[in-house]
Amino acid sequence: MSDADRGLAVLVLKDGEPVCSSPRSMLDQPHELWSGTKSFLGIMAAIAAKDGLLSLDEPAAATLTEWQDDPQREKITLRHLLSMTSGHKSRVGRPPGYGKAVASDITAPPGSRFLYGPVPSQIFGEVMRRKLQASGKSGGPKEYLEERLFAPLGIENYKWRNGPDTKPLMPQGVVMSARDWAKFGEFVHSGGRIEGDRIVDPDTFESLFEGSAANAAYGLSWWLPRTSQSKDAVTATTDIDDHADLLPADMVVAAGAGDQRLYVIPSLGVTIVRLAELDLAAVLRGDQGKWSDYEFIQLALEAVDTESQTPSN
Repeated sequence: MSDADRGLAVLVLKDGEPVCSSPRSMLDQPHELWSGTKSFLGIMAAIAAKDGLLSLDEPAAATLTEWQDDPQREKITLRHLLSMTSGHKSRVGRPPGYGKAVASDITAPPGSRFLYGPVPSQIFGEVMRRKLQASGKSGGPKEYLEERLFAPLGIENYKWRNGPDTKPLMPQGVVMSARDWAKFGEFVHSGGRIEGDRIVDPDTFESLFEGSAANAAYGLSWWLPRTSQSKDAVTATTDIDDHADLLPADMVVAAGAGDQRLYVIPSLGVTIVRLAELDLAAVLRGDQGKWSDYEFIQLALEAVDTESQTPSN
């Protein structure tokens, strides 16, 4: 199914062991994750909470001092930014720099609407940059994630593109191999542990996988199998919410343009990565194609079941 729809690489892990995979050369080839990058932001927040740098419900204005005394912006929390409910409307695929994102207009009261776009993620990047600077750390959010997560997980075969202000793009900048993205998925599957040591704040980590009142199918940078009340075009690009009752309730999904996917199903011990070519012309036309997350997940789980039923020698 994946190969027939622009697929480049597939890797299915059961309890950390591969049960279905593309050739090694394809698994090790870095590829654009596009908005799959956003899933790193929620995890970054959970690590930063563990490190005492932030809490989800703190006002962003506590760090973005230019938002103080602004009746709209002072109500925005970090949770609002990560859940795309901050009220910022932005154009998908056109991230502004951090400064322009912070200065972007508010078009809805915080928490009232799901407005998917790059601006909230870029604002979170600026919040993290300032928090890290205030704590005396030498790098920004990219360096923080590399030190606290990527290096300990052995993730090395990747790049992180910069935006127009030369700062790392938070909504869509990571270029990573399927094998390394699967390492990240296994980290999520473990509950945020590396070699048994939990490096995330537990409550913050759990909050990443809870939908908002504005969109039950989107948590804090992760997509969820929940029936969605949001009618936006981005939610419509996946059929996960259409089949919510038929999918594992604890499944969480990182998703990017071109049907880049990371599925993590802790209850089944399964991590699945799918990378594919981006049909840019189709995206510009607004044609989202016929990719079915639900059908692909069913096929992947059938492969897991077949492998588990195969007698070992």
